[in-house]
Amino acid sequence: MKVAVIYASTTGNTEAMANAINDALKASGNDVIFGTADSADKAAVTACDVILLGSPAMGDEVLEDTMEDFFAGIEGSLNGKKVGIFGSYDWGDGQWLRDWADRLNLVGAQNIAEPLMVHLTPEEADIEQCKNWALSCIK
Repeated sequence: MKVAVIYASTTGNTEAMANAINDALKASGNDVIFGTADSADKAAVTACDVILLGSPAMGDEVLEDTMEDFFAGIEGSLNGKKVGIFGSYDWGDGQWLRDWADRLNLVGAQNIAEPLMVHLTPEEADIEQCKNWALSCIK
């Protein structure tokens, strides 16, 4: 299966989540496009069977700027696509992921898993949760 894992990270927390997700997907034999939102190829990402996107919560619980720009650029191409979202946060209650999930629903994307969020730096149990989440997204 061809899977895209595209993320933005400011402190390294969402990057750690993305790395765990990438590791699990590759270990299970998937063809993975892995990279950051500021350098990802939109056409290659939207051609994947599954798209996993990650962003930390920023400001008043919004997407990180490069992910917002990337997502806005592919949003219109996600109708019918299998998409999962993940990210890390410091404060708040996950509103940025709920808002992001709503945007996915509006464009007709298939939310393939509950959004995954981790508070601050992912600990060992969080890394395992990221790996399990990744594998659930490709079932």
